[in-house]
Amino acid sequence: MEGDGSPISCSDDLAVLARVRAGDRDAYAELVRRYAPVALRTAALLGAGPDAEDVVQEAFVKAYSALGRFREGAAFRPWLLQIVTNETRNLHRSSGRRAAREKSAWERTEPLLRMAEEEDPAAAVLSGERRTQLVRGLSRLSEVHRQVVVCRYLLDLDEADTATVLALPRGTVKSRLHRALRELSSELARLDSVSGSGHEAGKREVGRGT
Repeated sequence: MEGDGSPISCSDDLAVLARVRAGDRDAYAELVRRYAPVALRTAALLGAGPDAEDVVQEAFVKAYSALGRFREGAAFRPWLLQIVTNETRNLHRSSGRRAAREKSAWERTEPLLRMAEEEDPAAAVLSGERRTQLVRGLSRLSEVHRQVVVCRYLLDLDEADTATVLALPRGTVKSRLHRALRELSSELARLDSVSGSGHEAGKREVGRGT
């Protein structure tokens, strides 16, 4: 599901990519319109903050330049999001203050995650209170663990696509996700004990991902 809520098949992308390879530059604009919303969301959730639009613009430029190396028949979306992820990492490296920048970017992202947007898979299963606690729990995870949770449950990527986006083996994604969900469940239980709200329900909600 993309920005307008319409399902997009891989065959649709392949047809557009064939036109691009044939020299139809306008066809690439269709891919930009199609995937700009999820690319922006990915950049923001992975820490690009106010630079998300610049990151996405650069990612689309690099993706266009690299289409000759893109494997024909492969899915375009995870490949593009991998480039977005790399550009976000480059942004952090160039800042010279990576930890501080990531913390600041995450603080700006938290209010967005608390909003129950229809296109966000997490919104369908989490109440407003639980959603707020989930975001707080995510903020306490390490960057690598937060990334796999964001990809799997906030960007709704499957395990294979998460591995592609983060440039990791599937086994690494699975092990990191297992540890991340365990840590997140423990953190939500701690938050529940502090707030006095349904801690068993919170653990069940997170446990759905295991």
